[in-house]
Order: sequence, then structure tokens, then C-alpha cells
Amino acid sequence: MTRDELATICRNYLESFSTGDADLVASFVADGFVNEHTAALGSGCEGKDEYRRRLPNFMASMPGLRYEIEQQVVDLTTSTVANAYTLHAHVNDRDCAVRGLLRIQIDPSTGLIINRTDYWDSKVFLTQAGLE
Repeated sequence: MTRDELATICRNYLESFSTGDADLVASFVADGFVNEHTAALGSGCEGKDEYRRRLPNFMASMPGLRYEIEQQVVDLTTSTVANAYTLHAHVNDRDCAVRGLLRIQIDPSTGLIINRTDYWDSKVFLTQAGLE
């Protein structure tokens, strides 16, 4: 896959969250998908079915969820894209904007995401959402 193809898959995946359609979001990931979170509030999982099961609650907890991509860096040797982003959502009648980095690895033979590792600051989120 080319740099542009890998970057486009990630961009389309992240844009799919703003639709609120869990099936659409899950359509970008492989059966053996691994979802990792480094933040204390994050909750990872393994497998497309488990990921799909969790998506509706996640999206419902983050009204207006959208990812604004600030920069993408593509590593062709590992088919990995580092996506610097700002997550926007409206939580507890407050607008939240949390910056992070999402490292996404894609299986070049299928074009599906096999690993997602999300790095973000959960304290920033708690403060902005008025939960702290």
C-alpha cells in the first residue's frame, strides 16, 4: 500500500466516528483487531466483535464526537500511521477538546486495521468535562 492509501484509511476511519454508526466504524477493523489505550480512563479490548459491542456506549458517552487530524506520519515498513489529533465532544454540557496521538497499524493485504494504540491525557478530559 502507498502512503496515501494508508493515510486515507486512517482518515476515513477517524471520520466515521462522527456519524455515530458503530457498524461503519467497526467495518474498518480486522477480526483479530487489538484496541489499546494508554490513558488511565481508557479501556482496551481484543477482537472485532468485542470492539463493535463497546462502540455504541463509547459514542453515546461522547455526544458530537469527532476527530480532527492535525498531522499524519506514515511508516511504510510496518504499514503504521501515527495520527496526531484533537478529539472534540460535548460532555456534561461542556465542549471538550483533547489532544492525543493514535497509532494505527493496517494489514496491507486487506486494508483493515489490525492494531490501534491511543495516547491521550485522561486528566485533561476529566477537567474539561467537569468530572473532576
